[in-house]
Amino acid sequence: MPASAPTHDGPQIRVEHDLLGDREVPAAAYYGVHTLRAVENFPITGIPISAHTDLVTALACVKQAAAQANRDLGLLDGPKADAIVRACEEIRAGRLHDQFVVDVVQGGAGTSTNMNANEVVANRALELLGHAKGDYRHLHPLEDVNAGQSTNDVYPTAVRLSLQLAAARLLEAMAVLRDAFAAKSEEFTDVLKMGRTQLQDAVPMTLGQEFAAYAVMLDEDRARLDEAGALLREINLGGTAIGTGLNTHPRYAGTACEHLGAITGIPFTVAGDLVEATQDMGAFVQLSGVLKRIAVKLSKTCNDLRLLSCGPRAGLAEINLPPVQAGSSIMPGKVNPVIPEVVNQIAYEVIGNDVTVTMAAESGQLQLNAFEPVIAHSLLKSLAHLRAGCLTLAERCVGGITANREHLAQLVGQSIGLATALNPHIGYEQATAVAQEALTTGASVHDLVLAKGLLTPERLREILHPDNLARPHARATA
Repeated sequence: MPASAPTHDGPQIRVEHDLLGDREVPAAAYYGVHTLRAVENFPITGIPISAHTDLVTALACVKQAAAQANRDLGLLDGPKADAIVRACEEIRAGRLHDQFVVDVVQGGAGTSTNMNANEVVANRALELLGHAKGDYRHLHPLEDVNAGQSTNDVYPTAVRLSLQLAAARLLEAMAVLRDAFAAKSEEFTDVLKMGRTQLQDAVPMTLGQEFAAYAVMLDEDRARLDEAGALLREINLGGTAIGTGLNTHPRYAGTACEHLGAITGIPFTVAGDLVEATQDMGAFVQLSGVLKRIAVKLSKTCNDLRLLSCGPRAGLAEINLPPVQAGSSIMPGKVNPVIPEVVNQIAYEVIGNDVTVTMAAESGQLQLNAFEPVIAHSLLKSLAHLRAGCLTLAERCVGGITANREHLAQLVGQSIGLATALNPHIGYEQATAVAQEALTTGASVHDLVLAKGLLTPERLREILHPDNLARPHARATA
């Protein structure tokens, strides 16, 4: 049994040993010497891996699947396997996450994270077996919890699982935002406005069409995210160090994969070539690209919301964003578009994270990529922040948007963009002349067409009806 003694400062310690020698570990800690050294070696971000709850949960799922596979194959006795499984189930339920203390950014291709998981699972399993934490004679972090495994197959598998869990929540959040835009599209279906290209008047449309486009964009991106998630379901668990499966039973990879699928409800498959799968970061790059796509389009949507609501007197002021806080410490009454602004900033972060993922994926050498920790951290941040941004935008902004209907109608009536709708009826040259005169004199296109006798009032009213201006319609030939 490991030595345990009270220190002069108060808390008890236990002594653990690794290849570098003996170290004192807090007696109450579920982590051990390998984790302790990693905490000392990587004081980088101040963010422990426990900040990524999905990753901790995923690690417990992988360790549980491995223990069950080893038990099935006769490589781990029943009591040990059962204790490991029970410990993993507790971690999956949210217990002991505070014991996952290694920094999210670390050297060693995730070895410190895997060691942290091994030690926490082992020490909790020891307690369940009636032994003291650190009494590894009865159940060992590496010999038992890590049996048939390597960081190089455990960590990538856990990362892939954690990303799927986080991606599922982002998909749900994007659906909430899509529904919010779709509801506004229905509300604004009869509100005519001027569309713009290059910030200049173009042709009429409805505000409902404008908001419907935002909903469609989100649905398209949800489909792309779902496709990217499918690539994460191919795993290299069982490949151990470089994909050759050294130190595993011939049926271990398939058995562990089946157990992981049963635990998570996700249909994992073993990669066809484990050597390739151990070094390949393609699925992470693909996911990162999709997240960047979502961020770029979401940011563009927020740019539109800020522009359409700018004012309230000296801007476009076509829509009103719900006021959520005072906008200035010096300008009374000022309200700013703070919700779209925060989503813009999330987008910038996600785009930067994509650069990080790209460089880290490219920088792997030979049979392993050592930079998966920063890939995992970047992707999990992007997923979490995009989810929060979608929900915040839906709940704190889009749901409360109102239209300035009279102002929009006035803008349409004054716009020379109406001349475009007259092209098929009075010809391009006549329409151009009317548009130029309207711009020069300030008269409306409607009034000039009538004054010049180019169309009858009835025919002009029909052409400029909202149903004809904002969608395709058959043109009368006579």
